[in-house]
Amino acid sequence: MNTRVVSPARGARWLAEGWRMFRAAPLGWLALVFGYWLVMTMLGLVPLLGLVAASVLVPAFSVGFMAASRAASNGQPLELPMLFAGFRGRVPAQLVLGVAYSAGLALAIGGSMLADDGVLARWLLTGRRPENEADSEGVLAAIGTAAAIYLPVMMMLWFAPLLVAWHAMAPAKALFYSFFACWLNWRAFFAYALAVSFVSFLVPSAALLLISMFSEGAMRISPLALMFPLLLILLPTLLASFYASYRDVFEAKEGG
Repeated sequence: MNTRVVSPARGARWLAEGWRMFRAAPLGWLALVFGYWLVMTMLGLVPLLGLVAASVLVPAFSVGFMAASRAASNGQPLELPMLFAGFRGRVPAQLVLGVAYSAGLALAIGGSMLADDGVLARWLLTGRRPENEADSEGVLAAIGTAAAIYLPVMMMLWFAPLLVAWHAMAPAKALFYSFFACWLNWRAFFAYALAVSFVSFLVPSAALLLISMFSEGAMRISPLALMFPLLLILLPTLLASFYASYRDVFEAKEGG
């Protein structure tokens, strides 16, 4: 298996390639996303233990979405059982990655408490919003702190589930390979992050502004009302773009 360094231009194209894979089978993608949401919601109903289980299962489910991306890329139909592709082999190794993911997430949330005395952590875990302006300002610092802590965790987990599932790597080796593959391709990932930020934030803002201008203020649309349909399109596109990054960075025949 070879790892290559790709150009920033390639990183910027990953989102476009994800969009192409989504367009190939939009109904199949929406069924997979809904199925995943349903499973996670049911797990979330179990106090505490359900949230832990849900986070541990994230890497295995990500393999399912990558299997769907591969099928869409090859012009094949998407089927709901693809969602569980990560549970058909090397499950213990995927669970090890899940524990690493959960530990990293907990470390990021715990680290954020140093910046805001736990306001962000309480918001995420209990839904309790900041009560005053001072707390809100602290949340911004906490988000920055959590992001800085979580970044290396994300780099380790970006490719690791696929390296375990499709290349039979041990979890520790997969985490190592994934981290340094992301590190070597930081320029491409930076361009990818810019593209995602543009689509996620600037496009909805521009749409709201244009609607307001052309309707002369008569038509008012809530940002949440616009974000929901956008999310239905953006989430599958993002998931498929992860596969595009894998396909670009790792030049190897998949073992499964």
